[in-house]
Amino acid sequence: MFLREQQGLELAGAAGGRSFGRALVPIAERPWTERLRVAALQTDWVPDLGQRIGTRDWWRGLATCTALCGAAWMLSPGWRPILGYAAPAIGGAAFEETRTQGIAPLAYGATTGRRMAAGSLVRQLKETPERPTIELTAALADGDTLPQALQRAGIGRNEAATVANLVSGAVRVDSLKPGTVLSLTLGRRPTKLQPRPLDHLAFRAAFDLELAVTRTGDALSLDRRPIAIDRTPLRVRGVVGPSLYRSARAAGVPARLVEAYIRALATRIPIADVAASDTFDLVADQRRAATGEVETGALQFAGLDQGGRRLQLVRWDGRNPDGDGGSFWDANGRYETRGTMGMPVAGRVTSTFGMRLHPLLGFMRMHKGMDIGAPHGAPILAAVDGVVAFAGRSGGYGNFIKLAHPGGLASGYGHMSRFAVRAGQRVRRGQVIGYVGSTGISTGPHLHWEVWKNGRPVNPRSISLASIQTLSGDTLRAMRAKIARLLSTPAR
Repeated sequence: MFLREQQGLELAGAAGGRSFGRALVPIAERPWTERLRVAALQTDWVPDLGQRIGTRDWWRGLATCTALCGAAWMLSPGWRPILGYAAPAIGGAAFEETRTQGIAPLAYGATTGRRMAAGSLVRQLKETPERPTIELTAALADGDTLPQALQRAGIGRNEAATVANLVSGAVRVDSLKPGTVLSLTLGRRPTKLQPRPLDHLAFRAAFDLELAVTRTGDALSLDRRPIAIDRTPLRVRGVVGPSLYRSARAAGVPARLVEAYIRALATRIPIADVAASDTFDLVADQRRAATGEVETGALQFAGLDQGGRRLQLVRWDGRNPDGDGGSFWDANGRYETRGTMGMPVAGRVTSTFGMRLHPLLGFMRMHKGMDIGAPHGAPILAAVDGVVAFAGRSGGYGNFIKLAHPGGLASGYGHMSRFAVRAGQRVRRGQVIGYVGSTGISTGPHLHWEVWKNGRPVNPRSISLASIQTLSGDTLRAMRAKIARLLSTPAR
């Protein structure tokens, strides 16, 4: 490679000197047709007529548009109609055949895809023959009954009632679950005016029972087919890891059981205290049928091993120890309930517990309770079970009721319009004890609610109520025997 200037320097050497560069080859002159073709290719013949209006390119584009419009007008066929070919009209069998094979709207009488026109070899039948038997399935709908489902399948009312009476001898007909699939075989009927008779019916009546109704001659008989059930409980153990819920679900525990397990633990320990290194252990009822179906029941045991601390909770109901009722007791036979005091009236909190500027006295003063604004005459409920210690007029409180509760707890309700209980009466939680008013030092209808713990006023919403029940004797031994039986189940 070399530059044109270098080539010129070599040619312009000393006089008479010998040149070592190549001689320039003159470029051949291109013909005018080639130059015209190149210029045409480089020219924009169709510029945007909305831009650069009035320029040379714009006029060139306008000329191109005018030429194209003129060419289209010159090549147009004119306004004379173009004659086409109309197919001759057809009729008879040819018309029926054409209409069946053609595509047309149903509104115009089309029979597309429905039937084919009869040919010369077709013989009309006086009566369409019926299939000797029909096999079909039906399902019980929500709120449906067995006779209704059988009648929808084509069985007569009397025969459907007969089948229901046979089935009721094995299970309760109203206990059949919605979605139960009925496998039916309907036989030949004497005439088309009568429903088909039932030849065979089979369905899963219960998890451990299958029923079959079979026709023998003119009579129907019921056949019970018990299904073997393995009732070994489901036990799952695992490490909590980053998430107790996700770890239990990954171990194969159904979501419903995981939620029940977490709720059981929450009654004894804060869920936030569960560490990633802890081990969860749960046991639930489970039934496994010989046909392969698995049904999971209620949670029976909830355990958590936190190294130095082990929590064991078991579902216990003295009347039915192995049932799915009752509550969760710990291994020592204790059942603990926790909660807070309920709101005594439906309304909104207008003043909380603590220091405040008194709305009438005009200076800062300790507010020893909680004010709840409510309509005049709204019912006031007892927050906790107790005994009415006082019911009457009490200075600035107006009409006032004081309830005494176990554990050194007491509650007061002021500014009432009237009372619904009297002194010495025992009341239950949620019982109406009076009605909202504005008696005493009050700016409007509301309830002043106070709570005392061992004689000292406390915030009503800070009171935590707890009760403990204990088992002993044979009941405690029976509960521990249940725990030992559940823990003997191999974990997966």
